[in-house]
Parts: sequence; structure tokens; C-alpha cells
Amino acid sequence: MSPSHIARSAPTRVKICCIASVDEARLAIDAGAWAVGLVAAMPSGPGPIADALITRIAGRVAGQVETVLLTSRVEAAGIIEHHRQCRTSSVQLVDRVPFGDLERVRRALPGVRLVQVVHVKDDESIDEALGVAPRVDAILLDSGVTAGPVRELGGTGRTHDWSISRRIRDSVGVPLILAGGLTPENVAGAIRAVRPWAVDLCSGIRAEGRLDAARLAAFMQAVHAA
Repeated sequence: MSPSHIARSAPTRVKICCIASVDEARLAIDAGAWAVGLVAAMPSGPGPIADALITRIAGRVAGQVETVLLTSRVEAAGIIEHHRQCRTSSVQLVDRVPFGDLERVRRALPGVRLVQVVHVKDDESIDEALGVAPRVDAILLDSGVTAGPVRELGGTGRTHDWSISRRIRDSVGVPLILAGGLTPENVAGAIRAVRPWAVDLCSGIRAEGRLDAARLAAFMQAVHAA
């Protein structure tokens, strides 16, 4: 995921999140997904599954697709332990992690790609992204809420201000993944507005909680058309 290996004209990649079974992972792979997201315990939101199931899915599709553990842990020891349990190729940090802990995770997991989520609210999100960019392999922009009685760290189904996302994309030196309320109906506009390296979604292609093959196909078609 190094910027030096990215062509600006390359097609936008797709990460399908909230994968709940090996069959869903295979459906995403067959549709052309670049990555599958495996959601561990979260304070709120859709998609969390047991760590044992994450490990099983990641093992069954290893080498076929990027496997991404979504963890809400913020201390280095907990993140390292979580990854060593689940054995994914990437770790997505959905909450703010102190820079010192990020550096310890990097040293302990040198072959594992780190994706830091930044929840876009206002111009402060730009400063947050610029600060963390040198310490991770990619930044994912989402629409969560990190303060309050119930923290939302992903899967909200809400969009955010894509003009801020575009400013972040133009400022950071790492790949940018756009998430937050994407659907087959709006993803082309999002890609045109932000020009992300990849897009990521969960609820926008699900029906009654299950990955919907028809909506998944429509989403992939919209991405390719954009």
C-alpha cells in the first residue's frame, strides 16, 4: 500500500466491510473486492463478530484478498495481541491511537499494514490526518462520532463533507480510503468529488443484515463506471 506503488490512473479499489462468514468473503472476492473488513468488538454499530470467526475467515481467504481486522483497541499491547490472535494482513484502527503506541505496533508487526480511521467533522480532521499519516500505511475517512455517551466508530450509514475529504486526500502522502454512507447510488459522485485510492462500505449493500449480491454488483459497476 505504499504510495510509490500507486498509479493515479488506477481503478478505485473496493473494501467490503462487516463480512460475517466465509461465504460472504467469497462473494466479495468474486465481485472483485480488493479487501474484506472483519469487525471485532465495538462500542456500537453493525457487523461485529467473534475473534475466533475473524481468525477462521481470514485463514480461509488468505492470499486471495486483503484481510482487515477492525479493532477498537488503542493501546499497543492490546492491538498487537488482537492481531496475533486474528492473523489478518491489515489492521484498521477505528479510534485514535497515541503516536507512541502506533510506533510500538509498527515495530512489533512489521509485515502488517496499518490503516488509521479519521472521523471527518471539520477542519480539525485535516490536522488529525496530517499528523498520523507518516505513521501508517493508509488513512480511512469515516463518519463516526468519537465523543459522547455512545461512541460511533464506524458503520453509521451517514455521509460526511466530501470537500474536507478531498482536502485531506490532496494533503496526505499515503493512500486514502473513503467510507461513510456509500451506496450504489452515490459512490460515483463520491469518487469524482474525492478521488480516493479506495472506497469502503458496510450497510449500503446489505439487505436484512446480509450481503446482497445484486446491490454488491450494482456498487462494483458504479465504481468501475466512475
